[in-house]
Amino acid sequence: MLYYWIIFQLLIISIPLQANEKVSSLTTQNCIGCHAEQASQWRKSDHAKAMAIADEYSVLANFNNVSVEHYGQKAFFFIQNNRHHVTITYDNNTDTYPIKYTFGHFPLQQYLVETEHGKLQVLPFAWDSRAKKEEGQRWYHNYSHEEIRPEDRLHWRQPLQNWNGMCADCHSDGLIRHYDSENNRFNTQFDNINVGCLSCHGKMPEHEKKQNSATKKARSTVSKPVGLWLREIGDKTAHWQGVKRDNRFMDTCFSCHALRSPLTDGFKPHKPFLEQFTPQLPSSPNYYPDGQIKEEVYVYGSFLQSKMFKAGVNCLDCHDKHTMKLKVDGNGLCLQCHSNEVFNVKTHHQHQENSTGAQCVNCHMPDSRFMGVDDRRDHSFKIPRPDLSLQYNTPNACVKCHTNQTNQWASENLNKWHGQPKLLSTNNKYLIALNSGEAISLKQHLSIVSDENIAVIHRASALSLLPFSTQSISIDNLKPYLTHQEALLRLSATQVSSLLSPNEREQHVAPLLKDTLKAIRVAAARSLLSREISPVNQSFFERALNELFVANETSNWRGEGRVNQAILALEVNDILGAEKLLKEAIEIEPYFDAGYINLADLYRSQQRTVLVNSVLKKGLENVPLSGGINYSFGLHLVRQKKLSQAVDYFNKAMQLTADNAQYAYTYVLALDGLGQSQLSIDKLKQLIMGYQDKMQLKELGLYLSQKLNSRADYEWFMRL
Repeated sequence: MLYYWIIFQLLIISIPLQANEKVSSLTTQNCIGCHAEQASQWRKSDHAKAMAIADEYSVLANFNNVSVEHYGQKAFFFIQNNRHHVTITYDNNTDTYPIKYTFGHFPLQQYLVETEHGKLQVLPFAWDSRAKKEEGQRWYHNYSHEEIRPEDRLHWRQPLQNWNGMCADCHSDGLIRHYDSENNRFNTQFDNINVGCLSCHGKMPEHEKKQNSATKKARSTVSKPVGLWLREIGDKTAHWQGVKRDNRFMDTCFSCHALRSPLTDGFKPHKPFLEQFTPQLPSSPNYYPDGQIKEEVYVYGSFLQSKMFKAGVNCLDCHDKHTMKLKVDGNGLCLQCHSNEVFNVKTHHQHQENSTGAQCVNCHMPDSRFMGVDDRRDHSFKIPRPDLSLQYNTPNACVKCHTNQTNQWASENLNKWHGQPKLLSTNNKYLIALNSGEAISLKQHLSIVSDENIAVIHRASALSLLPFSTQSISIDNLKPYLTHQEALLRLSATQVSSLLSPNEREQHVAPLLKDTLKAIRVAAARSLLSREISPVNQSFFERALNELFVANETSNWRGEGRVNQAILALEVNDILGAEKLLKEAIEIEPYFDAGYINLADLYRSQQRTVLVNSVLKKGLENVPLSGGINYSFGLHLVRQKKLSQAVDYFNKAMQLTADNAQYAYTYVLALDGLGQSQLSIDKLKQLIMGYQDKMQLKELGLYLSQKLNSRADYEWFMRL
């Protein structure tokens, strides 16, 4: 073990201070001095390889004069003067950069180059580090099935591919972005280049003092277990027996393993998740209607849905705390708690022993592929339900493996093996309908939120979607959640408190300005922004408002950050500030459509028609495939009494954004406005079945049917 300690010390001593390393950075050297065994285990983890200086030891890819191409994007990888380089070309633009850092290591490794001083971008080509027999050991494009042109938000030079803002905080210890909004520059720094002791354990100064004063005693102390997962005779599944588990440490895991918006520049371990982030809850378009993962959402949103989480299972029940690898291979991991005699038998899984289909995770944690080669498992631990797939078009593990079969086939076989599936509760049906975009009544919506048999994160997600069911709500309906002990419910209730009357809002939301969690305080400040705050709440409001501004400034390096800041400015009647921020949003991210749309709306409110026209035309020039800009320009033409021209833009907006029923509604209404009522109703009948939310379109169809005095059409729409 001493050997590993010496190697680690040499590595730390030999690495010179890097450009992004803090001058007075905290290192893991003191940790390793006493915890050599843990350090040795950590070296096996993905955390240890999260980021590294690009050199002959860290770079996995082939840089031996290799050329790759993707839809006209060309790259040439080579080594010069013992440094790895890339020459990258698109159209007539060619640049050569040294590779500054490696990013990750398996199943892919990405590479960072410095395009401007302090600004690091992720190259569009990554190295597939899987074995050759798995089709690895090759260069591939991050978006292998589509062309990403320079004017696309996803192009590698754009903010969404920026290391400093998008990726850095989860790949290095103690990272601070240090973004300068005025000059659009970064001075990003970290304590350690990868994810080490500090990211999970913090600085621990008191621990270090104790170690120095009583090292031998500290090393020999072994903490006694405070509980165990045990199965009694006849139990199918283990139950926790002992002192109630304190799983709050998982908030540190979730800091990176969650889709979230930061509230601060950098984060610290041992602090509540909602004190540092606002999470994305499981809803469309990131999740399927039943809560299964759809987009790259990491683990938080799925795990909190699970029965495992409700039972008290935590990350370290399955993952080693230092290697982060699974504690046991294969089904043995699940059999730590689940009966071998009940679950690891053919009568349960219905596949040959030791086959792929007999692996618990392949049925209950199906994987989805992200970043071209990275298969990640769904941590909601759901039972395959092909019967629900038939109703709601959700995925299931059965036909994911048996690609030549149907959901009907899978459902029939599961019924033979295990009997009829458990019926969904009424509220779970409402929840899936809500997540599918279907209209439900306010009573049904509130029934989901109040159902304690539904996972808290689903209830919170449903609560956040209340504006889809109502434009106002009584305090009697919302108050139980504004004061709820579950933080996610308080957060969602605060976020939708704009549905309350102005007087009710201040009375019942103001107390949340003093909430213990920043995400809730910020949401409260946001809700009360345009209200006159009473003196008794003024100081708390000002503190929370400052936290709100800091949270938004943290994202100012991308278009969304500046647009959000502009919206805040408008709410406090800072028109000039809002205009400045929206212009900056367009400047730093010219292919982000919301900048143009919001700036045009600002000018429209000031009746500056020429500027509205100019901004939207510039938007159409830079982002011609934006449904939002085409729609906004169509509305602008309507105001200019150019309806015949507007119809074409409404039609294009509808084609570009096929899931937006409002665009279809406006297009059909515009046709009717041109006197083409019969054509409009014919078009509507063709279009309406393509939308999940048909309510507004159905009402339009009934109106047009009555206008044309067509009983047949009226009855057709009534049947929908």
